[in-house]
Amino acid sequence: MIKIAVLSDTHGNLLDIDKLQGILLESDFVFHLGDHYDDMRNLYPQIKHKLYRVHGNCDWGTNKELIVPVGEHNFFVTHGDLYGAKRGTEKLVDKAIEEGCSVVLYGHTHIAEIKKERGVLLINPGTMSKYAPKKSFCYIVVNGDKITPVINDKIFN
Repeated sequence: MIKIAVLSDTHGNLLDIDKLQGILLESDFVFHLGDHYDDMRNLYPQIKHKLYRVHGNCDWGTNKELIVPVGEHNFFVTHGDLYGAKRGTEKLVDKAIEEGCSVVLYGHTHIAEIKKERGVLLINPGTMSKYAPKKSFCYIVVNGDKITPVINDKIFN
């Protein structure tokens, strides 16, 4: 069983990242999908070996996208702005299929969503911005060919 934590669009919200410390430390993979990926800096020494970051439209200095093997699956990881995520997910699905990925992790829209299109699982953890009316992240369990993503917003109440 593989445990994955996915965050996006934290926009400087270090307080809520601290609330996730236990989850981040126990996860096998940690993904930050951009827009202040450097908010993870306080935990970086402890999670750098399992942290995958892409930059968003509000930061730079790391990859725009990644393909990460997770168990039997390939994950396409991007912020989403380069693929017009606010207008739809068709380009994300096209890119995932082109790259042989069965899962897309993306952010940018600040709206949490889990859906499947053309056989590709799309996961957007939402936002953790301190100004968001509803903050969320995603926790994923991969067990063989089964992927179970859950959007979690309860921890921030």
